[in-house]
Amino acid sequence: MASTSDIKNGFCLRHNNDIFSIVEFQHVKPGKGAAFVRTKLKSLTTGRVLDNTFPAGHKIDEVRVERHKMQFLYNDDMGYHFMDMESYEQVALKKELIDNPGLLLENADVDVLYDAKENVPLTMEMPQYVEVEITYTEPGVKGDTATNTLKPAKVASDYEIRVPLFINIGDWVKVETSTGKYVERVKK
Repeated sequence: MASTSDIKNGFCLRHNNDIFSIVEFQHVKPGKGAAFVRTKLKSLTTGRVLDNTFPAGHKIDEVRVERHKMQFLYNDDMGYHFMDMESYEQVALKKELIDNPGLLLENADVDVLYDAKENVPLTMEMPQYVEVEITYTEPGVKGDTATNTLKPAKVASDYEIRVPLFINIGDWVKVETSTGKYVERVKK
C-alpha cells in the first residue's frame, strides 16, 4: 500500500475497481482545513480521464506496471496490433486506449504497458515526438509569412494536423504525439 505522498506523474493505482495512471497532481495545503491531493486520473482500461481528490495520507492501492517494447504492425476492426520484439507475441489494443492513433505509423517502436500481476496489456505509449511526411496541404501564399497562421495538412495515415504556411507536400515535420501539434520542420 502506498500513500498520497508517493503520488507522481505516471504512478499507477487501483481505484473504483479500475486501473488508473496519474496524469497530473497537485498537493494543496489550504489556510484552513486538512491538506489534500488533487489529481487527474486516466483509466488504463477505458481511456477516460477523471478528476479525483484524495485526503493527505490516504492509503492507495499501487499497481505494478511493466513496459514491453513492441512494434506497431497494423490496425483493423479488431483494434491496433503490436508485436513484442523479443518473444514475437502479438497483442491487439482498442482504439480508445491510444492517444492520437493517427500518428501511429507502421513499424513504429512503442511501449505497451502491462499489469504485472495479471499480465494483461493495459495501454500503449508512443514516443514524445514522431516525424511524419506531409501528403496533402494547400500551397502557402508567397510573402504571407508575417503572421503565425496555420493551415490544415494531412500525413500518411490521413491524420490532420495544423502546420505553418511555408510547409508543402513532401516536407517532413516533427509532431508532438500527446497533443498532435506541429513542432518543427525536419530535413530528410
